[in-house]
Amino acid sequence: MTDTPQPRLHPLADTSPSAVVAGFIAMMTGYTSSLVLMFQAGQAAGLTSGQISSWIWALSIGMAVCSIGLSLRYRTPITIAWSTPGAALLITSLGGVSYGEAIGAYITCAVLVIICGITGSFERLVKRIPSSLAAALLAGILFKIGSEIFVAAQHRTGLVIGMFFTYLIVKRLSPRYAVLAALLIGTLLSGMLGLLDFSGFALEVAVPVWTTPSFSLAATISIGIPLFVVAMTSQNMPGIAVLRADGYDVPASPLITTTGVASLLLAPFGSHGINLAAISAAICTGPHAHEDPKKRYTAAVWCGIFYGIAGIFGATLAALFASLPKELVLSIAALALFGSIMNGLSIAMGEAREREAALVTFMVTASGMTLFSIGSAFWGIVAGVLTLMILNVKSR
Repeated sequence: MTDTPQPRLHPLADTSPSAVVAGFIAMMTGYTSSLVLMFQAGQAAGLTSGQISSWIWALSIGMAVCSIGLSLRYRTPITIAWSTPGAALLITSLGGVSYGEAIGAYITCAVLVIICGITGSFERLVKRIPSSLAAALLAGILFKIGSEIFVAAQHRTGLVIGMFFTYLIVKRLSPRYAVLAALLIGTLLSGMLGLLDFSGFALEVAVPVWTTPSFSLAATISIGIPLFVVAMTSQNMPGIAVLRADGYDVPASPLITTTGVASLLLAPFGSHGINLAAISAAICTGPHAHEDPKKRYTAAVWCGIFYGIAGIFGATLAALFASLPKELVLSIAALALFGSIMNGLSIAMGEAREREAALVTFMVTASGMTLFSIGSAFWGIVAGVLTLMILNVKSR
């Protein structure tokens, strides 16, 4: 992959039905993973429905613009998402400060991200991580959601088995349409089983709500700095690992800087920050998105388009996803990630000297552990690097 953008881009000519489907599934995965957490955080902090709607709008517009812009700029499937661990963090910390102070903390976090991008410190760090460990990190992150399809089979056996075998049969006959076929059959089966409920769905356009920021030491310590740590360790580091594992060697610093600037501009409207995506990104970088790796950027472009549409109707977004059975969403996301998990594991185990360190990275990351409020992605890399150093350091 080249860092230099192509002089002429033809995303419509490069796109395919599988890229559109991958973009839609990536968007759906990004929202369903943590949308409910944001509603919980907003309600716990006493935010109005208009402020929560504006929050979703701001995040969605930021993700849409950055996903489309960066993917076209580098002709690479660069998917942007909000931080799920960050949303979880806000459930407990948002209610302890005024909303204006929370907005100020979001701005502080965005400025710290921009500094990391401009100085190149993050770029230098990720370049030191061996490719086998980066691939193991990717596989570990995706393992949890990939295995959810088999857990979902316990609750909706007929639905999940129907989707799974549809995927396998179409994969053998026409691989690029396997995920699309599974999605269509899953939706059909859900309707037949009476699992689709659109009674609570109504279109309502989201209206941005400005909140004047204020700054306090308490908000900076309880929200700003933790959000920054989570963004860099649980989102941006895995996000770069996803791209590198699938062969896209794009410069990290411009990506980090761009998301930081977007977060800064959208913070007054409620955005707690956007970062590089990991799980949803793997859906766009994997083989199911497009058989030609050079054209997979169109999947991320479509993801951005769907982000924008969803953001405009952010007030009723939760109702739309609530109408779909959870097992359908989990299963289709898992099937779309199979290729990326396989690729990550094969690269991780390819180098004999680094195999055990890669295994440790994979296991720690897949465990989902949290230590000192920092997620398993960071600790997986730490454990893998330590293992690699201990096993391969040369004694004098």
